[in-house]
Amino acid sequence: MTDTPTKSDAKDTKPAHRSGFAAAAREFVLIVVGALIVSSILRAFVGQMFIIPSESMENTLLVGDRVVVEKLTDVKRGDVVVFEDPGGWLGPEESGQKRGSVGRFFEIVGLLPDSSHGHLIKRLIGMPGDKVACCDSKGRLLVNGQPLDEVGYLYPGDSPSQMQFQVTVPAGRVFVMGDHRSASGDSRVHLQDLDANGGNQGDAAFVPIDKVTGRAIMVVWPAGRWAKLGVPDTFKAVPAPGPAPDKPAISLTPPPKTSG
Repeated sequence: MTDTPTKSDAKDTKPAHRSGFAAAAREFVLIVVGALIVSSILRAFVGQMFIIPSESMENTLLVGDRVVVEKLTDVKRGDVVVFEDPGGWLGPEESGQKRGSVGRFFEIVGLLPDSSHGHLIKRLIGMPGDKVACCDSKGRLLVNGQPLDEVGYLYPGDSPSQMQFQVTVPAGRVFVMGDHRSASGDSRVHLQDLDANGGNQGDAAFVPIDKVTGRAIMVVWPAGRWAKLGVPDTFKAVPAPGPAPDKPAISLTPPPKTSG
């Protein structure tokens, strides 16, 4: 004969069920919190995703593209880099849309791509000590006297630069340009910045290396735009830079024309 459970036996099973549910809930919360912590650490020190906010890097990058930015490797000439606004560079069209507090939280923990608010993305043309000039007799950009073949990434119909200049990049800074030169407010534009007294403040054209977030290595969205981002071969022929000065050397004149 089978024993029938008493009321007291049924009551005894309820605390056990509640205890098991509470333990599972605690474990779930710990897993979620742990995942968020790991994601936040990866975002801070390894890499994160950015949304392209402007046309300045077309057609390499289009408005709305999502790119992965890697933070572990030192940047070099030819890299596409994301950096914080050095001061006064960003206009409304390039500043990126700022998310609200909830959206910003999900950015910080790495669950949403960074809206790029307060950041820019350009191609790194000159490292500390490099001499960058525009242009030679064939209209090519020069780095340490070596002409660059930019056809592979320059926006169709654009010239390397409509503005003539010669600069030496100072210590701790880099010189950047957009691939869509006619639509890019890059280092060239800020060579002519003036301070409050009307004097030249051209060093604002050079981005401090400590403001560089990292190098963009891949377009991951939209799916049809998936592509790796690397250093164009033309940069491999650039000679090593000379000593980097403490202050930039800036001349808004073209370099001497040479054959070649």
